[in-house]
Amino acid sequence: MIGERIELWHKEEYHYPAAHGFIPIMVSYIHEDELMHPAMLVVPGGGYRLVSPSEAHLVAMEFYQAGYNVFVLEYTVNPLDEAPLKLQPLKDISRAMRIIRFRSEQLHILSDQIVVCGFSAGGHLCASLCVHGADIEDPDEKYQKFSNKPDAAVLSYPVITTGKYTHKDSFVALYGKNPTRKELEYMSIEKHVTKEMPPCFIWQTATDGTVPVQNSYLLAQKCLEEGVPFAHHVFSEGVHGMSVATEDWLERRGREPYTQEQLRMLAEAILAGETSFPKEMGEELLVKNGIGRTQPPKWTVEQKEEIRKTLKEVQIWPKLAEEWLEKIIDYKGEAR
Repeated sequence: MIGERIELWHKEEYHYPAAHGFIPIMVSYIHEDELMHPAMLVVPGGGYRLVSPSEAHLVAMEFYQAGYNVFVLEYTVNPLDEAPLKLQPLKDISRAMRIIRFRSEQLHILSDQIVVCGFSAGGHLCASLCVHGADIEDPDEKYQKFSNKPDAAVLSYPVITTGKYTHKDSFVALYGKNPTRKELEYMSIEKHVTKEMPPCFIWQTATDGTVPVQNSYLLAQKCLEEGVPFAHHVFSEGVHGMSVATEDWLERRGREPYTQEQLRMLAEAILAGETSFPKEMGEELLVKNGIGRTQPPKWTVEQKEEIRKTLKEVQIWPKLAEEWLEKIIDYKGEAR
């Protein structure tokens, strides 16, 4: 069954002050058979400002077709700097992992073969769960008794460091414009890698102009030093945010709207005069993100042609990840 919408929190459990009625969700892609499957939690990027639809459905279908039961996470983001996120996204992904394990028998999931797959800031969120998951207690006892630790992580052009090669705006979204040193230290993943880190598959392009490629090198180096099983692939060319790097991605197909609920609800609140933002900002949000509106082109024709030349090299990453995961998590489900 594809498309079950799973709310992560009851209203009384969820306390982000700028949610405007939004509750974080997962959307499921579940095989309707009697086999037990590994699971993957897909975590799109977006700089903690949005949850990118281009890194959701296309990725989910890639791994669903490889035999995984897949979930896509829409976690809490901070589009307009209304309130720093702090640990709310980490609480969201922690609850998501625990729900998957809680429902693993019902959903035919191998509870010791659950992978997180994050992109950009979503990669940072997945890596944060890998290194800080033990810090997050669940307020619901029935979930708390289940582990939130992934069995492996696929990290695609991930934001890793708060140091020299940081993607600064991701951390502004998390902690505001004046974070403390302690907050930045906590969110700099490479400083918290130990031998307990789950195995990591890391990939990026050398020419990433948004998140410096040094981020993935920093993580790979720490995995090497700590004895964490890992694979690290750096492709020679490609822009940031390539998702599955197919023609569908380039032509912006397969962008399901379920990752944009928080943005839509924020825009509606602005248009209704329920915020301090001018009403025109609500319409701007809808147009910019293509929510019920025609979205402006992201690239010129010439830019698209240059990007198209890089697709063939990069689009092998899901197959590389699948083969690596097959070794790492001892896949026992449906034949690939």
